[in-house]
Amino acid sequence: MSAYDLVIRGGTIVDGSGGEPFVGDVGVRDGRIAAVGQGLEAGAEEIDASGKIVTPGFVDVHTHYDGHVTWEQRLKPSSFHGITTAIIGNCGVGFAPCRPDERDTLIRLMEGVEDIPFPVLATGLPWTWETYPEYLDFLASRSFDMDVACYVPHAALRVYVMGERGANREPATAEDIAQMRALYGEALEHGAIGIGTSRTLFHRSSDGKPIPTLEAGEAELFGFADEMRARGKGVFQIVEDMHLPDATLDNVVNLADRSRRPVTFTIGTPNEGPLAWRRHLAQLQAANDRGLTVRGQVLPRGVGMMLGHQLTLNPFYSTPTYTALAHLPLAQRLAELRKPEVKAAILAEAPDPETASMLGRVVRQFGTMFELGNPPDYEQPPENSIAARAAREGRTPEDLAYDILLGKDATLYLAMANFTDGKLDAVGEIMRHRDIVPGLGDGGAHCGTICDGSYSTYMLMYWARDRAEGRMALPDVVRWLSHDTAALMGLADRGLIAPGLRADINVIDFDGLHLHAPEITHDLPGGMPRLVQRADGYTATVVNGTPVYRDGQPTGELPGRLIRAGAA
Repeated sequence: MSAYDLVIRGGTIVDGSGGEPFVGDVGVRDGRIAAVGQGLEAGAEEIDASGKIVTPGFVDVHTHYDGHVTWEQRLKPSSFHGITTAIIGNCGVGFAPCRPDERDTLIRLMEGVEDIPFPVLATGLPWTWETYPEYLDFLASRSFDMDVACYVPHAALRVYVMGERGANREPATAEDIAQMRALYGEALEHGAIGIGTSRTLFHRSSDGKPIPTLEAGEAELFGFADEMRARGKGVFQIVEDMHLPDATLDNVVNLADRSRRPVTFTIGTPNEGPLAWRRHLAQLQAANDRGLTVRGQVLPRGVGMMLGHQLTLNPFYSTPTYTALAHLPLAQRLAELRKPEVKAAILAEAPDPETASMLGRVVRQFGTMFELGNPPDYEQPPENSIAARAAREGRTPEDLAYDILLGKDATLYLAMANFTDGKLDAVGEIMRHRDIVPGLGDGGAHCGTICDGSYSTYMLMYWARDRAEGRMALPDVVRWLSHDTAALMGLADRGLIAPGLRADINVIDFDGLHLHAPEITHDLPGGMPRLVQRADGYTATVVNGTPVYRDGQPTGELPGRLIRAGAA
């Protein structure tokens, strides 16, 4: 009988602590790391990690697989990129609690906020639950290629308690707040990891209505904070309009002060205009210096949008002529778009000013729009932008973008934020702050617009290996992706390569690690499309002691389970 179920042998161990890497073996038994050292006895299964790095599995604190976990077991694209734990329910959107007559409301909210099409959700969601504990029980009956932990989505809870008043953003009464607080407490006792909410104007349902939580008052939010403090558990996730010039962290800090629990929020930087992120970091540091636990989440590259005729958006999607063609199958639509008179009409038309969230204008930011390439380049110089190229060719950016997008499977990448002065320097400075964790990959969401679930791979290959200036130490990057994210969520049983902890482990060919360009697959319910991004270089990903991926291919094993927070 073997001493270990699995031995990962001879790799360079980057253990998640931030300490110096060392060569050794990792022995796994019964889903736990049993030993770390050299010359370990043989295992029933062995992985040769010589010349590779061995890291803890990565914890993605910001995903939107709330629907996916009810109909599929492989949570891609995140599982392509070393993620072994995913947190869902972010931004206040999700599907429990929910009464039967409120299902369409929550579906349209997820469709609008996170770009998961209505037909996908209507077809895929089994709706075998009403209450939040019933939702968790349903997930507990399923298995995945990673572990999953769940926030209570504030918007769903608000609509469940207040009905149309909640959906229409009416103020909550004292009775409403008491009922929401009680239901939230029940969810915490059943294993919810906390609560997620949104107070940003960018979050709207697909019919254009702002998210129900947009104007939730202090008393309502403090009701949740008080429940967390009373029970001594839970994480509070919030997204606000931090890009506004006068934005502060006051609400975030007040929630941490009131709850005495961890609070996490979204931080980044606009491409131009007043930049408030240094002020936000100073306020963040001050809050933590006085004993609070507040963490910002930052995406380690530009907040990117993929544009194309086969995707949700393109620079012309809201013009009258394009709108009239949008219903056509792709091949037929492209044939129409190639007609000179159709091109002339579209280029002469302005975007519809009534388009929800003004996306019709956002998707024409040609100064930070690029052909991404394969392998993809997320930090291209300004002279590569559509605007600069068009100027050199003596044409308008609209004209150049139009012609590029007529190509087969053609896409453009728009860095709509985090790309100040055409560089990622500001993102790098934010990432290095002690109170910041990586996140915001939005895995599972934005099926036809954003493909940032690969951010963990990008951090390793670009920030720790390839970037010419401002390169980061590999042990730091691994710590941020594993230990620090796990610690934020209270998951003390993972995030390090150390005896006694869960055997969630990556074996990575660090020198051979690279990203592929985003691609479209048609594997959502109803055969609907989604963007995914693959990577080469992951020799193995191990969850709960069991390899779930070997050389980028699924093994068929599904050891991931629902995490009941508090049991970790």
